[in-house]
Amino acid sequence: MGAHRGLSPPERETEEHFRLLVESVLDYGIFMLDPDGKVASWNRGAERIKGWRADEIVGRHFSVFYTQDAIDRGWPQHELSVARREGRFEDEGWRVRKDGSRFWANVVISAVRDRAGTLRGFAKVTRDLTERKRIEELEVAERRINEFLAMLGHELRNPLAPIRNAVAILRAGARDSGSEERAAGVIERQVDHLTRLVDDLLDISRITSGKIVLRKEPIDLPAPILAAVEAARPAFERKGQAFEFRHDGSPLPVSGDGTRLTQIVLNLLNNASKYTPDGGHVSLFLETAEGQAVIRVKDDGMGIAPDLLPRMFDLFVQGERGIDRSEGGLGLGLTLVRRLVHLHGGTVTASSPGPGRGSEFEVRLPLDQAAGRRAEAQGPVATASARYRVLVVDDNEDSAETMATLVGMWGHDVRTSHDAAGALQAAAEHLPEVVLLDIGLPHVSGYEVATRMRALPGLERTVLIAMTGYGQEEDRRRTREAGFTHHLTKPVPPETLKGILSSLA
Repeated sequence: MGAHRGLSPPERETEEHFRLLVESVLDYGIFMLDPDGKVASWNRGAERIKGWRADEIVGRHFSVFYTQDAIDRGWPQHELSVARREGRFEDEGWRVRKDGSRFWANVVISAVRDRAGTLRGFAKVTRDLTERKRIEELEVAERRINEFLAMLGHELRNPLAPIRNAVAILRAGARDSGSEERAAGVIERQVDHLTRLVDDLLDISRITSGKIVLRKEPIDLPAPILAAVEAARPAFERKGQAFEFRHDGSPLPVSGDGTRLTQIVLNLLNNASKYTPDGGHVSLFLETAEGQAVIRVKDDGMGIAPDLLPRMFDLFVQGERGIDRSEGGLGLGLTLVRRLVHLHGGTVTASSPGPGRGSEFEVRLPLDQAAGRRAEAQGPVATASARYRVLVVDDNEDSAETMATLVGMWGHDVRTSHDAAGALQAAAEHLPEVVLLDIGLPHVSGYEVATRMRALPGLERTVLIAMTGYGQEEDRRRTREAGFTHHLTKPVPPETLKGILSSLA
């Protein structure tokens, strides 16, 4: 045979043994490429891993094993170039089988030269490491989930200690030097913190399930940004950080959800404060460029490592901080920012010169001059106040009584009930003009109670306000169908409820 020309019998026997050895290996794809990268030989292991028979693949270019992305960036040619120059190339990455499925491969390519040094081709050995890759990814995912759960426990427990201490102060009846006011402030701040954590978790759940919905309207962008600045100011003051806001005062009309726009900027400001040391500087710039509104948040804090920069907006990714985690957070904020910005038709990017040299986040949103004209046409919203008969229905007595006390302090006539039967009886007797109704009542749901209330004489025009811990779009749809005018997610912000009551006049 031609393959054995010029070989002695022992040499031919050795070659045959080697051919049989390579051919019988099933766990490794072992094959030859010619100098141009075309498949010249093919063992059983290559057929098992890649799916092609020898008669189907010999003569074809080996780039057929690569993803389209790898082909577009010239990776197969790069591998051969390195192997030709250095004698060997090793890589791990995704490869493609005959049926189009992908597998994670370890690949070693060795240049094959004759005694004269002439390149005769390449020997290629491929291992299928998909199962190992899957196990590694599961281990990474499990580690990240465990770290997240540890963070979550830490972040949820942290506010409870000052709340409990503040309650103890109030129970002790202390009246000296404003201790009661300070205790109330502690409770308010820590409840706000807990609410933000829960809201972030719920928003992430909506984002991952594709259920987050924007309520767009014509907005002058500086308004929600100023709201974010005021919300972030205590963080800057607590750490003694200098804060600068630059805007020339010109209107920047956009079509957007004001609450979500505030959330975007607030998350960026809180993130800047968190990773900037005490006494540092944080700047917020609002400007226009190329028909877009540009929001830039810049700090002189700890900066971002180059390897972390591409993953800054991924779920649960955070910069390094001490074990005390004094600034808190779940690593959700920037993921929310990216998704909310994209829902507004914008982009967000992060940049940093490197660790210890600060960072900058830039948000770009499309301007909408038509939205600005609509906002001007609508004019200011009139507000008024009046005294209403209000019924608060909640099976949690503490929640019902504190809500009733608050609404009563605003001048309204308030009654409470803690179950469906009591609520319907109170409604029939006192004919409330407004009902704050918890959805999760025992035995009979708030939806059913609302339907029965609507059927009572004299309650046809009563304003029903749902109070619930469920705030997804499906929940809001159900409250609308049950006849509720408003849907408030617990804990209900007092200013929101007060605004609704004031708008009823």
